[in-house]
Amino acid sequence: MIPIHPVTPDEYPNQTDNPIHSHQHRSDKPEEACGVFGIYAPEEDVAKLTYFGLYALQHRGQESAGIATFEGAKVHLHKDMGLVSQVFNETVLDQLPGNLAVGHTRYSTTGSSRKANAQPAVVETRLGSLGLAHNGNLVNTVQLRAELLQTKANLITTTDSEMIAFAIAEAINAGADWLEGSIQAFKRCQGAFSLVIGTPDGIMGVRDPNGIRPLVIGTLPGNPIRYVLASETCGLDIIGAEYLRDVEPGELVWITEEGLASYHWSQQPQRKLCIFEMIYFARPDSVMHNESLYSYRMRLGRQIALESAVDADIVFGVPDSGIPAAIGFSQASGVPYAEGLIKNRYVGRTFIQPTQSMRETGIRMKLNPLKDVLVGKRVIIVDDSIVRGTTSRKLVKALRDAGAAEVHMRISSPPVTHPCFYGIDTDTQDQLIAATKSVAEIAQQLEVDSLAYLSWEGMLEATGEDTNSFCSACFTGDYPVAIPEQVKRSKLILEKVVV
Repeated sequence: MIPIHPVTPDEYPNQTDNPIHSHQHRSDKPEEACGVFGIYAPEEDVAKLTYFGLYALQHRGQESAGIATFEGAKVHLHKDMGLVSQVFNETVLDQLPGNLAVGHTRYSTTGSSRKANAQPAVVETRLGSLGLAHNGNLVNTVQLRAELLQTKANLITTTDSEMIAFAIAEAINAGADWLEGSIQAFKRCQGAFSLVIGTPDGIMGVRDPNGIRPLVIGTLPGNPIRYVLASETCGLDIIGAEYLRDVEPGELVWITEEGLASYHWSQQPQRKLCIFEMIYFARPDSVMHNESLYSYRMRLGRQIALESAVDADIVFGVPDSGIPAAIGFSQASGVPYAEGLIKNRYVGRTFIQPTQSMRETGIRMKLNPLKDVLVGKRVIIVDDSIVRGTTSRKLVKALRDAGAAEVHMRISSPPVTHPCFYGIDTDTQDQLIAATKSVAEIAQQLEVDSLAYLSWEGMLEATGEDTNSFCSACFTGDYPVAIPEQVKRSKLILEKVVV
């Protein structure tokens, strides 16, 4: 989550304290915000199960991780900066007893954000503690913060997630029960929020009325049935849980010793799942709409092959997210699929920045071309998106240096022309290459022989679902939840602070 108050350069005097990427070092991809996990399983080691659930959701955030367990009225919490495997070990997990747990893994910034912003956020109420894990981003944070400060809420972090927790506590302390207080709070929130909330009595799973960010329900075998909540089905698979269904937009599920109860707290839910979850964010083995996302991404590749064919000798994807689309492209076009790039899967596990000369050399810390495969070949490289184009340009140069005779680039999504305000870290509009340049101008800047994006219509039709049930605002500027001008300006301020 981004800080919700106006930022001045003095607040973040050095890059390692800055919670926003600098343009110099940040990834040239949209970045996901968080992964959430929750489990109600008496007589199970809920801390260890949550650890593995977060481990499977690590791709959704690599900055910090945390687990809160509830042992009756007592809450045990451990959270810190780093990967799940760095934050937790056997000793730490043994100190987290309980019958239910809530876990969170947070989106990574270039440097380390403040430990206080790690989740779950734990807040005290008259009914006991609550622990909240949030994926998404509110757009009315300025208003909500002002309202909470008026009631003397002791906000200690800069996240909208903590504000949701305090809004729940405020309603409960005024006399509401867990369900009433939570629903009152959710109705004050605007934007994207998939939540897992732990209490002494049970856990909740909640989605905003548009269901912009995903949340699924699973069950563990046994009697009685134990329930699991996770951002994606891969978080269920790793612990042997079986997918039951999605939490619906505008739904609250309340899981206690009596089982699972459902409450539709929003009167006007309208499904608008983020389409980038399907294109890029979620793991390819996660299931949405009764199929793996690997299958959907292959269809994207087949569709762009039909829309933008080109003569070439081989086709390959940018590892890992571009590979399924590249296979689909090969199947539809007849161009042989090959491995053209090898990915160093551990480079993202270091906090040591490369030297300036290494950065100028290109991207070989992460991707290394296979020269004997590429030399003299006309190649098609498939990627899922282009944000600023900086990485794509370096990649094209590396392919040419490796001997490729021609380089054709195909993107399995439309041009990204608008920033996201619902929990994805994208640049301001003036930094998005497709917002300021035509496809021909982008191709010239990247120095490719040809460039083509997938059509917006093709992307949505490939889902096989109602095309109106997805948020594609980053491609169209049609935001399902209105974005206040103050929020748009705040994002621009945050970007300028670190440039």
